[in-house]
Amino acid sequence: MKKLTALFLVAFMVMAIFAPMAFASEGKTDAQLNYYAMAVIGCGLGIGLAALGTGIGMGTAVSRACEGVARNPGVNNKIMTMLIVGLAMIESLAIYALVVDIIVLFVNPFGI
Repeated sequence: MKKLTALFLVAFMVMAIFAPMAFASEGKTDAQLNYYAMAVIGCGLGIGLAALGTGIGMGTAVSRACEGVARNPGVNNKIMTMLIVGLAMIESLAIYALVVDIIVLFVNPFGI
């Protein structure tokens, strides 16, 4: 497992180092290219981490709700109502992360 993690970290570092060269084109300064390349990488990582966190949160919530209904079926409606509200709050965090990533990707100081 440690070898696999190290391999992913090395691959990410190589990608982060060579990404500005992949986006290189004439007519733009190095600062503009570096900003755009880092914005793309940052947005990908940001939405990935947001999806990971919200997925874990939703899985835990559904698991605990199923356990609660299994232990006491009489409170099924109350648990279901709280579960739906909780899942909506968790999903709003993922949508917020997506909006922030879109803003970072398309609104930049260089007007690329």
